[in-house]
Amino acid sequence: MYSITPIMAFQDNYIWALCQPDNDFCIVVDPGDAKPVQAFLQLHNKQLTAILVTHHHHDHTGGIATLRQDWPNVRVIGPSAEQDKISGLTELVQHNDTVIIENMQLNFSVIRVPGHTLGHIAFYSAPILFCGDTLFSAGCGRLFEGTPKQMLNSLNTLAALPDETQIYCTHEYTLANLAFAAYAEPDNITATNYRQTCEELRHKQLPTLPSSMAIEKKINPFLRCENKKLQQQWQANSALDLFSKIRAAKDTF
Repeated sequence: MYSITPIMAFQDNYIWALCQPDNDFCIVVDPGDAKPVQAFLQLHNKQLTAILVTHHHHDHTGGIATLRQDWPNVRVIGPSAEQDKISGLTELVQHNDTVIIENMQLNFSVIRVPGHTLGHIAFYSAPILFCGDTLFSAGCGRLFEGTPKQMLNSLNTLAALPDETQIYCTHEYTLANLAFAAYAEPDNITATNYRQTCEELRHKQLPTLPSSMAIEKKINPFLRCENKKLQQQWQANSALDLFSKIRAAKDTF
Protein backbone atom coordinates (compact mmCIF):
# COMPACT_ATOMS: atom_id res chain seq x y z
CA MET A 1 0.00 0.00 0.00
CA TYR A 2 1.21 3.49 -0.82
CA SER A 3 -0.08 6.95 -1.61
CA ILE A 4 1.24 9.40 -4.18
CA THR A 5 0.49 13.02 -3.40
CA PRO A 6 1.07 16.05 -5.64
CA ILE A 7 2.93 18.83 -3.85
CA MET A 8 2.20 22.05 -5.70
CA ALA A 9 5.15 24.25 -6.70
CA PHE A 10 5.47 27.40 -8.78
CA GLN A 11 2.46 27.86 -11.09
CA ASP A 12 1.87 24.38 -12.44
CA ASN A 13 4.57 21.99 -11.17
CA TYR A 14 3.81 18.84 -9.24
CA ILE A 15 6.47 17.43 -6.92
CA TRP A 16 5.29 13.88 -6.34
CA ALA A 17 5.57 12.45 -2.82
CA LEU A 18 5.32 8.68 -2.42
CA CYS A 19 4.46 7.55 1.09
CA GLN A 20 3.26 4.40 2.86
CA PRO A 21 0.77 4.53 5.76
CA ASP A 22 2.85 2.52 8.26
CA ASN A 23 6.26 3.77 7.17
CA ASP A 24 8.14 6.85 8.38
CA PHE A 25 9.94 7.30 5.07
CA CYS A 26 8.99 9.24 1.94
CA ILE A 27 10.28 9.59 -1.63
CA VAL A 28 9.90 12.81 -3.62
CA VAL A 29 10.30 13.28 -7.35
CA ASP A 30 11.77 16.36 -9.06
CA PRO A 31 11.74 18.86 -6.15
CA GLY A 32 12.09 22.20 -7.90
CA ASP A 33 11.34 24.00 -4.63
CA ALA A 34 12.25 22.85 -1.12
CA LYS A 35 9.68 24.82 0.89
CA PRO A 36 6.50 22.94 -0.07
CA VAL A 37 8.35 19.63 0.37
CA GLN A 38 9.50 20.68 3.85
CA ALA A 39 5.94 21.65 4.75
CA PHE A 40 4.57 18.33 3.47
CA LEU A 41 7.12 16.26 5.38
CA GLN A 42 6.48 18.18 8.58
CA LEU A 43 2.70 17.93 8.24
CA HIS A 44 2.80 14.18 7.68
CA ASN A 45 5.71 13.50 10.06
CA LYS A 46 7.76 11.79 7.34
CA GLN A 47 11.50 11.38 6.83
CA LEU A 48 12.88 12.03 3.36
CA THR A 49 14.72 8.90 2.29
CA ALA A 50 15.20 9.46 -1.47
CA ILE A 51 14.85 12.06 -4.19
CA LEU A 52 14.33 10.88 -7.77
CA VAL A 53 15.45 13.33 -10.46
CA THR A 54 14.38 12.95 -14.10
CA HIS A 55 16.40 15.77 -15.70
CA HIS A 56 18.45 18.88 -15.03
CA HIS A 57 15.98 21.76 -15.45
CA HIS A 58 15.89 24.05 -12.42
CA ASP A 59 12.16 23.67 -11.81
CA HIS A 60 12.91 19.99 -11.13
CA THR A 61 16.16 20.36 -9.17
CA GLY A 62 16.10 23.73 -7.42
CA GLY A 63 15.15 22.33 -4.01
CA ILE A 64 17.80 19.61 -3.80
CA ALA A 65 20.49 21.59 -1.97
CA THR A 66 18.17 22.76 0.82
CA LEU A 67 16.60 19.31 1.22
CA ARG A 68 20.06 17.76 1.53
CA GLN A 69 20.84 20.23 4.32
CA ASP A 70 17.70 19.12 6.15
CA TRP A 71 18.24 15.42 5.39
CA PRO A 72 22.02 14.84 5.09
CA ASN A 73 21.61 11.11 4.44
CA VAL A 74 19.01 11.44 1.72
CA ARG A 75 19.71 9.56 -1.50
CA VAL A 76 19.55 11.86 -4.56
CA ILE A 77 19.26 9.65 -7.62
CA GLY A 78 19.47 11.09 -11.11
CA PRO A 79 20.73 10.63 -14.67
CA SER A 80 24.45 9.98 -15.09
CA ALA A 81 24.27 11.66 -18.51
CA GLU A 82 23.39 14.97 -16.81
CA GLN A 83 25.58 14.76 -13.71
CA ASP A 84 27.51 17.87 -14.76
CA LYS A 85 24.24 19.86 -14.83
CA ILE A 86 22.67 18.65 -11.56
CA SER A 87 24.29 19.62 -8.28
CA GLY A 88 23.78 17.34 -5.30
CA LEU A 89 23.30 13.94 -6.90
CA THR A 90 24.54 11.10 -4.68
CA GLU A 91 23.75 8.23 -7.08
CA LEU A 92 24.03 8.16 -10.87
CA VAL A 93 21.79 5.88 -12.91
CA GLN A 94 21.29 5.05 -16.55
CA HIS A 95 19.00 3.02 -18.80
CA ASN A 96 18.04 -0.41 -17.45
CA ASP A 97 19.46 0.26 -13.97
CA THR A 98 17.33 -0.73 -10.99
CA VAL A 99 16.89 1.64 -8.05
CA ILE A 100 16.16 -0.24 -4.83
CA ILE A 101 14.53 1.69 -1.97
CA GLU A 102 14.95 -0.96 0.71
CA ASN A 103 13.24 0.85 3.59
CA MET A 104 10.09 1.16 1.48
CA GLN A 105 10.42 -2.18 -0.31
CA LEU A 106 10.22 -0.51 -3.70
CA ASN A 107 12.21 -1.05 -6.88
CA PHE A 108 12.29 1.34 -9.84
CA SER A 109 13.53 0.58 -13.34
CA VAL A 110 15.34 3.43 -15.07
CA ILE A 111 14.24 4.19 -18.64
CA ARG A 112 16.23 6.49 -20.91
CA VAL A 113 13.90 8.96 -22.64
CA PRO A 114 15.91 11.67 -24.45
CA GLY A 115 14.14 14.46 -26.26
CA HIS A 116 13.16 17.18 -23.81
CA THR A 117 16.76 16.99 -22.59
CA LEU A 118 19.41 14.61 -23.88
CA GLY A 119 19.89 12.77 -20.59
CA HIS A 120 16.26 12.66 -19.46
CA ILE A 121 15.20 9.48 -17.63
CA ALA A 122 11.98 8.05 -16.25
CA PHE A 123 11.45 5.86 -13.18
CA TYR A 124 9.06 2.90 -13.46
CA SER A 125 7.72 0.64 -10.73
CA ALA A 126 4.62 -1.04 -12.09
CA PRO A 127 2.12 0.47 -12.35
CA ILE A 128 3.78 3.80 -11.45
CA LEU A 129 5.65 5.89 -14.04
CA PHE A 130 7.42 9.10 -13.06
CA CYS A 131 8.21 10.55 -16.48
CA GLY A 132 9.19 14.16 -15.78
CA ASP A 133 8.68 16.32 -18.87
CA THR A 134 8.75 13.59 -21.52
CA LEU A 135 5.13 12.44 -21.63
CA PHE A 136 2.33 14.72 -20.45
CA SER A 137 -1.35 13.96 -20.40
CA ALA A 138 -2.46 14.70 -23.98
CA GLY A 139 0.98 16.06 -24.81
CA CYS A 140 4.75 15.76 -24.63
CA GLY A 141 7.67 17.94 -23.64
CA ARG A 142 9.29 20.56 -25.81
CA LEU A 143 12.43 19.56 -27.68
CA PHE A 144 14.93 21.76 -25.88
CA GLU A 145 17.90 19.49 -26.60
CA GLY A 146 16.81 16.40 -28.52
CA THR A 147 15.51 15.69 -31.99
CA PRO A 148 11.99 14.73 -33.08
CA LYS A 149 13.26 11.20 -33.77
CA GLN A 150 14.67 10.90 -30.25
CA MET A 151 11.47 12.11 -28.63
CA LEU A 152 9.24 9.90 -30.77
CA ASN A 153 11.41 6.90 -29.89
CA SER A 154 11.16 7.82 -26.20
CA LEU A 155 7.38 8.16 -26.37
CA ASN A 156 7.12 4.82 -28.16
CA THR A 157 9.23 3.24 -25.41
CA LEU A 158 6.84 4.53 -22.76
CA ALA A 159 3.77 3.62 -24.82
CA ALA A 160 4.98 0.01 -24.82
CA LEU A 161 4.42 -0.15 -21.06
CA PRO A 162 1.17 -1.83 -19.91
CA ASP A 163 -2.11 0.02 -20.44
CA GLU A 164 -2.68 0.22 -16.68
CA THR A 165 0.52 2.25 -16.23
CA GLN A 166 -0.21 5.35 -14.14
CA ILE A 167 1.46 8.44 -15.61
CA TYR A 168 2.82 10.91 -13.09
CA CYS A 169 4.28 13.75 -15.12
CA THR A 170 5.48 16.97 -13.53
CA HIS A 171 3.17 19.69 -14.87
CA GLU A 172 -0.54 20.44 -14.88
CA TYR A 173 -0.66 21.08 -18.63
CA THR A 174 -3.58 18.79 -19.43
CA LEU A 175 -6.26 21.31 -20.44
CA ALA A 176 -3.86 23.28 -22.65
CA ASN A 177 -2.69 20.03 -24.22
CA LEU A 178 -6.27 18.88 -24.82
CA ALA A 179 -7.03 22.19 -26.53
CA PHE A 180 -4.21 21.46 -28.96
CA ALA A 181 -5.33 17.83 -29.29
CA ALA A 182 -8.74 19.10 -30.43
CA TYR A 183 -6.99 21.17 -33.09
CA ALA A 184 -4.72 18.31 -34.15
CA GLU A 185 -7.46 15.68 -34.26
CA PRO A 186 -10.84 17.42 -34.16
CA ASP A 187 -12.90 14.27 -34.70
CA ASN A 188 -11.45 12.44 -31.68
CA ILE A 189 -14.60 12.12 -29.55
CA THR A 190 -12.74 10.35 -26.74
CA ALA A 191 -10.43 13.33 -26.35
CA THR A 192 -13.41 15.73 -26.40
CA ASN A 193 -15.15 13.81 -23.62
CA TYR A 194 -11.94 13.53 -21.62
CA ARG A 195 -11.48 17.29 -21.84
CA GLN A 196 -14.87 17.76 -20.16
CA THR A 197 -13.81 15.40 -17.36
CA CYS A 198 -10.58 17.30 -16.84
CA GLU A 199 -12.35 20.67 -16.87
CA GLU A 200 -14.57 19.43 -14.05
CA LEU A 201 -11.53 18.32 -12.06
CA ARG A 202 -9.76 21.65 -12.49
CA HIS A 203 -12.94 23.53 -11.59
CA LYS A 204 -12.76 21.68 -8.26
CA GLN A 205 -9.03 22.53 -8.07
CA LEU A 206 -8.18 18.83 -8.36
CA PRO A 207 -5.27 17.49 -10.44
CA THR A 208 -5.93 15.80 -13.77
CA LEU A 209 -3.12 13.37 -12.95
CA PRO A 210 -2.27 10.60 -12.91
CA SER A 211 -3.44 9.65 -16.34
CA SER A 212 -3.14 6.11 -17.65
CA MET A 213 -1.38 4.74 -20.69
CA ALA A 214 -4.68 3.34 -21.94
CA ILE A 215 -6.22 6.82 -21.91
CA GLU A 216 -3.18 8.48 -23.45
CA LYS A 217 -3.13 6.08 -26.40
CA LYS A 218 -6.66 7.24 -27.22
CA ILE A 219 -6.37 11.00 -26.65
CA ASN A 220 -2.72 12.04 -26.98
CA PRO A 221 -1.86 12.97 -30.59
CA PHE A 222 1.85 12.46 -29.89
CA LEU A 223 1.17 8.80 -29.10
CA ARG A 224 -0.99 8.41 -32.21
CA CYS A 225 1.59 9.13 -34.88
CA GLU A 226 1.17 5.67 -36.45
CA ASN A 227 -2.50 6.49 -37.11
CA LYS A 228 -2.88 6.60 -40.90
CA LYS A 229 -5.95 8.83 -40.81
CA LEU A 230 -4.13 11.36 -38.66
CA GLN A 231 -1.11 11.22 -40.96
CA GLN A 232 -3.39 11.90 -43.90
CA GLN A 233 -5.02 14.86 -42.15
CA TRP A 234 -1.59 16.41 -41.60
CA GLN A 235 -0.25 15.39 -45.03
CA ALA A 236 2.50 13.41 -43.33
CA ASN A 237 4.21 10.47 -44.99
CA SER A 238 5.38 8.70 -41.82
CA ALA A 239 4.97 8.62 -38.05
CA LEU A 240 8.13 10.71 -37.65
CA ASP A 241 6.94 13.25 -40.20
CA LEU A 242 3.61 13.55 -38.38
CA PHE A 243 5.30 13.90 -35.00
CA SER A 244 7.62 16.61 -36.33
CA LYS A 245 4.69 18.55 -37.80
CA ILE A 246 2.43 18.42 -34.74
CA ARG A 247 5.30 19.15 -32.32
CA ALA A 248 6.19 22.24 -34.36
CA ALA A 249 2.52 23.24 -34.47
CA LYS A 250 2.20 22.82 -30.70
CA ASP A 251 5.20 25.11 -30.16
CA THR A 252 3.30 28.01 -31.73
CA PHE A 253 -0.27 27.04 -30.79
